[in-house]
Amino acid sequence: MAKITYIEHSGKVHIVEVANGMTVMEGARDNNIPGIEADCGGACACSTCHVYVDASWVEKVPAKDDMETDMLDFAYEPDEKLSRLTCQMKVTADLEGLIVKMPEKQI
Repeated sequence: MAKITYIEHSGKVHIVEVANGMTVMEGARDNNIPGIEADCGGACACSTCHVYVDASWVEKVPAKDDMETDMLDFAYEPDEKLSRLTCQMKVTADLEGLIVKMPEKQI
């Protein structure tokens, strides 16, 4: 399990425990956290689970693959360094304390 902090665009904070092996998107979905729509269910086909990883975590999370990078082009106001698709981030003990911030909206 890893505690992950989800911060809504409004600033409201949600801290939840997410089981190892799940994705950061599934953690948001299963805990009813608004701001991550995940329309494609985690298939990396829609960009509606876009978040900004806190700057202190950019070097700690696994690197984006080409498919995620391409899909981020469709996200709302992507940031080259901070933007990630939560469906592509598998939870491990290494993500204990991860902080993600939701964009103003999902496209």
